[in-house]
Amino acid sequence: MKDTKFKPANNIQDLQYFGEFGGVNPSISDSSTYTFLSAKTMFDTFEGNADGCYLYSRHSTPSNLYLGEALAAMEGTETANVAASGMGAITPTILQFCEAGDHVVSSRTIYGGTYAFLKNFTPRLNIQTSFVDITKLEAVEAAITPKTKIIFCECVSNPLLEIADIAGLAKIAKKHGLQLLVDNTFSPLTISPAKLGADVVMHSLTKFINGASDTMGGVVCGSQELIDTLRNVNDGACMLLGASMDSLRAASILKNLRTLHIRMQQHSHNALYLAEKFEKDGLRTVYPGLKSHPGHELYNSMMNDKYGYGGMLTIDAGSLEKANALMELMQEKNLGYLAVSLGFYKTLFSAPGSSTSSEIPEDEQKEMGLSDGLIRFSIGLDADIERTYAMMRDCMVQVGVV
Repeated sequence: MKDTKFKPANNIQDLQYFGEFGGVNPSISDSSTYTFLSAKTMFDTFEGNADGCYLYSRHSTPSNLYLGEALAAMEGTETANVAASGMGAITPTILQFCEAGDHVVSSRTIYGGTYAFLKNFTPRLNIQTSFVDITKLEAVEAAITPKTKIIFCECVSNPLLEIADIAGLAKIAKKHGLQLLVDNTFSPLTISPAKLGADVVMHSLTKFINGASDTMGGVVCGSQELIDTLRNVNDGACMLLGASMDSLRAASILKNLRTLHIRMQQHSHNALYLAEKFEKDGLRTVYPGLKSHPGHELYNSMMNDKYGYGGMLTIDAGSLEKANALMELMQEKNLGYLAVSLGFYKTLFSAPGSSTSSEIPEDEQKEMGLSDGLIRFSIGLDADIERTYAMMRDCMVQVGVV
């Protein structure tokens, strides 16, 4: 059941960090290695027994710990570990839980990079994955085998915007002794998976959380035991695979995190306005805030107040040719950028079948409903969304989409 008392933005706001000389931002630790006052302390730190001591920036830094603490507060987990990219958070975590011979149950509609990792890379390590329709809990449970270790999903799937029943999946995971790993990149603040029973929550910080399209980053939010395991110098996947975040980038993302609640409100406001208009225009529009969305009521049952349904929506332009023509015209009219990624202040749009989901074979794209003409929008922070809609509609008329 949803925790109605959980206020993720308050948890971020309540954290207080002072810089070394009283600055309102914490000081940046611009060092790759750290000094010890005694050889024994260095030994203890390698053994993981010297709490509060820093070893080497691949392990962690004060700046990274500040950001991790803030993100853990946002998600309501014990702690967190930041990484150099979203994939740098997701892949080590999966590998920490799985070894040769193990099995993963995953949503079939996930980010193309994650899909490619599970479909093409992990089989080299003899880790197999069953891809299922995550909206059908009976299909998820039916896919579980004695070798299954984790269930993986996205709260709001990329790019089809399917909604995962986190509480329902958590019950299945608990029943079978599995770990539920949830990618919450599309719905920061709006959904709190850990409060719904997820064991691990991950984000690509590159997207909404940073919001400036100027850096990459990722985070794993979970128990202290998990994060300690990931950082272990002997067998921790995050430590040994080396996808560590730079301290300067951690400090930058932490500053941007402070305005996430304001930005998500505007992203959501604008996306809902456009989705309602597009649907009235007769376009096949998918957005969780629309009553026509199959997961609308489920989203309502999980969402935190105030932050809306997120900034992601899709339309079907009818064909790849029309989709490309529309995106090129919208970019020409300065309505956004034909670019991958999301969460920027400007609207970003792409045809995922030939971009961010191109790793998924065409036959599987069709089976899951990813059409050639699908356009994925990350709606920006436009102050005059009515004008934006009017200009977008003119572009749609010109290319024959409406």
